[in-house]
Amino acid sequence: MKSGRYTAALLVLAAIAPSTAAVAKEQKTYVVVNEDVGVPVFPNDITDRPYRVIGEVKAGIRKATIFSKEASQKKIYNELWERAEKLGADAVIKAQYGDSHVSAMSWGKTNATGVAIKFTTGETPAK
Repeated sequence: MKSGRYTAALLVLAAIAPSTAAVAKEQKTYVVVNEDVGVPVFPNDITDRPYRVIGEVKAGIRKATIFSKEASQKKIYNELWERAEKLGADAVIKAQYGDSHVSAMSWGKTNATGVAIKFTTGETPAK
């Protein structure tokens, strides 16, 4: 009987307590930020500081239904940033995305690509 109450209490606490990952992510500051979208993802190259390329990042954003809105630039850039962040990137440059297209598995999918970079010091800018 007591174990049932403890289990219920733990479930309630887990439901109302914010996850530590969510709290840590909110407090993170970025080296550079694209002010329009709030993450360090840029459609162009960065030429004012040196960096090294980590690799290409790709994302595919699907619509939930045929009536759903197209993915916004902010949502697309956030998806690219999540993937680049896992690679240890400081920013994503040369971000591109196209129009949504219907596929066998979704009502609409927008593909996006970018280049994940890590800033360096004391080197000449990458071209």
